[in-house]
Amino acid sequence: MQVTETHSEGLKREFQVLLAAQELEDRLTNELSGLKDKVQLKGFRPGKVPVAHLRKVYGRSVMADVLQNAVNEANQKIVADNGLKLALEPRVEFPEDKAVVDKALDAKADLAFKVAVEVLPSFELADLSDVSLKKLVAKPSDAEIDEALTRMAGQNRPFADKDEGAAAASGDRVTIDFVGRIDGTEFEGGKGEGIDLELGSGSFIPGFEDQLVGAKVGESRLVKVTFPEAYGAEQLAGKDAEFDVTVQKIQAPGEAEVDDAFAKGLGMDSLEKLREAVSNAIGSDYEAASRRKLKKELLDALDGKYAFDLPPSLVHQEFASVWAQVEQDLKNRGKTFEDEDTTEEKAQGEYRKIAERRVRLGLVLAQVGESADIKVSDEEVNQALIARVRQFPGQEQQVWDFYRKNAQALAELRAPLFEEKVVDHVLAQVKLVEEPVSKEALFSDEDGEPDADEKPATDQKAD
Repeated sequence: MQVTETHSEGLKREFQVLLAAQELEDRLTNELSGLKDKVQLKGFRPGKVPVAHLRKVYGRSVMADVLQNAVNEANQKIVADNGLKLALEPRVEFPEDKAVVDKALDAKADLAFKVAVEVLPSFELADLSDVSLKKLVAKPSDAEIDEALTRMAGQNRPFADKDEGAAAASGDRVTIDFVGRIDGTEFEGGKGEGIDLELGSGSFIPGFEDQLVGAKVGESRLVKVTFPEAYGAEQLAGKDAEFDVTVQKIQAPGEAEVDDAFAKGLGMDSLEKLREAVSNAIGSDYEAASRRKLKKELLDALDGKYAFDLPPSLVHQEFASVWAQVEQDLKNRGKTFEDEDTTEEKAQGEYRKIAERRVRLGLVLAQVGESADIKVSDEEVNQALIARVRQFPGQEQQVWDFYRKNAQALAELRAPLFEEKVVDHVLAQVKLVEEPVSKEALFSDEDGEPDADEKPATDQKAD
């Protein structure tokens, strides 16, 4: 096998690999010799099938395996001999002339093919000793804890049957049977029996609950609604529907006292312990919001420290992912680029910069992690998998099996764990100044999810 570099420009490399006819012949003969002890052909004793006959029967299929193995060896040789770190899998290009390939498959001619690769850029890690970041800190107030407890009491308040003949009012809980139809035809998921619904809770399709106010036990009503345009089930989104609804029971809400008994009903020893648990839960939310803002600030600082060429294919791949989200978001909201006071061309330019930022930061974090020998253990991945499984009650086994049988899916669980570990490592190298702030300041411009330009594309190196 002869490998020759034919092109080098920026992060792109091209190589020509030459497999001589004699090498192809030797590889094929070797494979067929190993095959004769494994196959059984009519008229031949086991292990006694002549190689020439095997070649006649299996030659082309075995040669296909020979070529695949040769391609794999060539790729490994290119990487090892040149000390390359690839951005993506190599792209292999065989001759377009079918006659040339056919001769090579018969080991009657040399075979030359091209291997194109993109390599990761080489750069030095920046000194971060001059970086100073603010960590916003907020603590839950007594008023916020009281508000949370009142909300919990409302969610756990007792309900009692209303007097016979009483009408349902907003805030009451009704038990209903219903059958939904679109254009006179029942649809999947549109039927229920013995379903509890708190009127005014907004749990059902907009307009559904309002039309049951005033209903009585045993009464049937025709409820007409329109599914939202952004409804989760695409086949129902924006459709008009009618529901035949029968009220089976009406219950009025009582009051839940926020006291020790209430706390014990929730599994806590006392109201004081419940308040402490609520405070910790709110504090965890505040800490998560603080972490997101601190991480954004850190990534901004890192982005200003680095400038290097990016692998075009990685940028293209990341842009495609970001742009698909943009288009889906516009579709879900029924908006156009004009509605957003921009054009598709301008928006693409802006989101391409976001993709470039994400790739750049992903490469930086990956190199930081490699330099610091940061690893994600199998146990940590298992814990993340368990947390993911719990998000799908009733489907736990299917979700578990999906991830266990899908290496790429597991890698997607590993990537954010790796990223957070690297972020912690980098934060230890910069100066952090805590700044007490109000809840409003902490959550200003905060929607609970990172923006597209905050998320580095670290998955290619997270493993």
